[in-house]
Amino acid sequence: MSGGTDSSVAALLLQDAGYEVTGVTFRFYEKEGCTEYLDDARDLCHRLGISHIVSDQREVFKSTIIDYFIREYMDGHTPVPCTLCNNYLKWTLLRKLADQMGIYHIATGHYVQKQRIDNFWHITAGADKDKDQSFFLWGLPQDILERMLLPIGALTKLRVREIAEERGFQKVAQKRDSLGVCFCPMDYRTFLRSNVPVEAIQRGKFVDTDGNFIAWHEGYPFYTIGQRRGLGIDLNQAVFVKEIIPSENKVVLGNLKSLERTEMQLKSWNIINPSLLLDRDDVIVKIRYRKQANRCTVTLLPDNTLHITLYEPLTAIAAGQAAAFYRGDTLLGGGIIMEE
Repeated sequence: MSGGTDSSVAALLLQDAGYEVTGVTFRFYEKEGCTEYLDDARDLCHRLGISHIVSDQREVFKSTIIDYFIREYMDGHTPVPCTLCNNYLKWTLLRKLADQMGIYHIATGHYVQKQRIDNFWHITAGADKDKDQSFFLWGLPQDILERMLLPIGALTKLRVREIAEERGFQKVAQKRDSLGVCFCPMDYRTFLRSNVPVEAIQRGKFVDTDGNFIAWHEGYPFYTIGQRRGLGIDLNQAVFVKEIIPSENKVVLGNLKSLERTEMQLKSWNIINPSLLLDRDDVIVKIRYRKQANRCTVTLLPDNTLHITLYEPLTAIAAGQAAAFYRGDTLLGGGIIMEE
């Protein structure tokens, strides 16, 4: 329970359904020491008459998510902290705590649903397509999926807010949605500068695909594959970040066509049911939360990586980002994109 609208209404609905509910709030990151969310979650649990647990996980969040986030940018990659947090931290910690308390079901306010197909549990898209969060949950194992309850997956955000208001929780109903990465919701560049040595980010060269100098950049970690805006240069044509070379502090720029790829490989992957994914021609891959759904074929290679053959070229395929596989609204698995 984050103290926000979704998790609060999830608790309400679980209680309405007859469950004995225990609220859990994880302390992951608190900007400038702000703990208002703890008070909000505690107050809601008090009004519902349910117990409330606060679990301080700030150290593990820093080592697992924040340090990874910094390391990936310094390696010239594009990190996916929310994906890692959901797949490897949040749900795992929730399961561990539930086990310690002898509780079977675990629940959150995610806008997703689940379905059992051929004896495997799958995440499926939430009813509210604008809020669907299935893209972030491809790494969850079966023992977590089986125990999951998803009270708001079949609802729209508008309806969730209405429920909170109807039940007299006006503050909950009016809470703003959280945007971006929780520990640097706006500008990750400022966050990087304050968390790495000064000498780690230095001025470097923008070059073209032939290696010719174009202009100076502010430091390679400040750019991501596919970026067009914010380059700080004025050319007579549109250019995009094609490649980042940390060892030389260089950023390669090219036209959009030069970014197109028809293949990619994944590491750290999770496949729910291989028979529904591998070597099929009707799988959809997404490398963005809401964009670029492309048909593909997925093959398992001898080195235990996944090879993705795209039926149409994609641009801005960046090492470090996530790729998720679907058939219709059903999530089949996913992984992390490797360098070419």
